[in-house]
Amino acid sequence: MRELLGDEVLDLLLAGSRDGKGGLRLTGEGSMLGQLVKAVLERALEAELTTHLGYDKHDQSGNGSGNSRNGKIAKTVQTGIGPVRLAVPRDRAGTFEPVLVPKRTGRVSGGLDDMIISLYAHGMSVRDIQHHLRQIYDTELSHEAISNITDAVLEEARAWQSRPLDPIYPVVFLDAIVVKVRDNHTVQAKPAYLAIGIDTDGDKHVLGIWLAKTPLDAATAGESARFWASVMTDLKNRGVRDIVIACTDGLPGFEDAVHAAFPHTTLQRCVVHLIRNALRPVARGDRTAVAAELKKIYTAPTAEAAFDALADFAASPWGEKYPQAAKVFENAWDTFIPFFAFSPAVRKLLYTTNSIESLNYQLRKVTKARGHFPGDDAVVKLLWLAIINIEDKRARQRLANRAKEGKRNDQPARLIEGQRTFGWREALNELEIAYPGRIK
Repeated sequence: MRELLGDEVLDLLLAGSRDGKGGLRLTGEGSMLGQLVKAVLERALEAELTTHLGYDKHDQSGNGSGNSRNGKIAKTVQTGIGPVRLAVPRDRAGTFEPVLVPKRTGRVSGGLDDMIISLYAHGMSVRDIQHHLRQIYDTELSHEAISNITDAVLEEARAWQSRPLDPIYPVVFLDAIVVKVRDNHTVQAKPAYLAIGIDTDGDKHVLGIWLAKTPLDAATAGESARFWASVMTDLKNRGVRDIVIACTDGLPGFEDAVHAAFPHTTLQRCVVHLIRNALRPVARGDRTAVAAELKKIYTAPTAEAAFDALADFAASPWGEKYPQAAKVFENAWDTFIPFFAFSPAVRKLLYTTNSIESLNYQLRKVTKARGHFPGDDAVVKLLWLAIINIEDKRARQRLANRAKEGKRNDQPARLIEGQRTFGWREALNELEIAYPGRIK
């Protein structure tokens, strides 16, 4: 760029970009970058008009063509570096329609739109984005304009939400984050459920985002069997024919719904959630000791040994002091023990929803700054943008690691969409033995 412009031109740009205190203004009206953007846009508009007319400026071949240049009109457009005043060329016939800066458009697409979507994906509200653009770039955009920019990604989010899925997922994890949404004219806390599926190659994928609808005669959104039936129907309509193991946190109505859609699916209760529920009634000073006793249950070598460990805990002083801790495991026993059929290495993959909770932890950082969402579509839009943003951040981290000497990272760039499952080859062998003919 310096070779193209020359030092003399750069010096003039520097001189014209000083503020009253002698500082350098890189962005905003009249700044160095603003002048460069203005020059480039005006040059491009002149080229567009030349293409439209079919002859260059002052070219004699344009005489008698029926149309010609007709001066310029002033227009201020919002860009990624602030407002820029342009002189937009016109033609006499009024048929020139600029592509780069369309008529009746107050901003240049690309940089500014991408910036607003990025700010939105990081959890900033529309009002926060308005303040940021005003403070940093001296740019004024209405609430409606910013909303329209972010709404432009809704179609892409909906296409992602309805994309075809693989016919078989050996393992699917389900968990939720709670968001505040305006529904039926009231603001209420609603769970937004996410599903991560591990395909037969061991790659993880976010399968979808679902929010329960609030019936008109109810005050809150329900997690009923009807809701889970709609989720399972959505998965089936998108091509899923079998789920071998579904790991959840004992969601109400889920078991009946998943077995209605996928009769042979094995339900696995998340052990981490069971431990949390078991420790909930335990006094803070006793939790370390009680947790050590509970560990004997879920780390037992077999389901029979786990049953004996649970009986020993229930008969122990800790079990007598906190009987509810033992009942948590007793009530969930049938969905707690399936992972005992596998080796310890594979058990770590199956018995916890930590992989999806890691994603949800990062999504909560994005949603917690919001007071509430105006509707379900706004929730899906933000969560989808946040997932893409998280993936892009991890992609940059992995590329940086690959660039370091002596370091190797064979994982693909994506955090969730395509992230490899560690130890999947061993897990797949055991799953094929435990469920013959179902994993192909």
